[in-house]
Amino acid sequence: MAKLSQDDLLAQFEEMTLIELSEFVKAFEEKFDVTAAVAVAAGPAGPAAAVEAVEEQDEFDVILDGPGDKKIQVIKEVRTLTSLGLKEAKDLVDTAGAKVLEKVAKDVAEKAKAALEAAGAKVTVK
Repeated sequence: MAKLSQDDLLAQFEEMTLIELSEFVKAFEEKFDVTAAVAVAAGPAGPAAAVEAVEEQDEFDVILDGPGDKKIQVIKEVRTLTSLGLKEAKDLVDTAGAKVLEKVAKDVAEKAKAALEAAGAKVTVK
């Protein structure tokens, strides 16, 4: 059998379907006892790499867990924090686990949480 060039092999692969290519890869892995996993780019190793990989979160969501006893005060506070109308704010307060603010800075999220808790709501910042 004549040796095929890289271009000839690529031409053959172009004519194959994805299923045929997948079966070929499996057969190749078994025949040569290798895996076709994508290699991870080399970078710093050890604990320093783990610390760098965990970046500080800079976007937070303010989630309303419950309105508490003072629902009207919570609705007013939600309207103050957002640009929602009265009906939309009421619907948001009535929805358990609703996001009041999404992807805001930490200080904005903490202020919103404090304001909502002062109004009587139960709030989580994630």
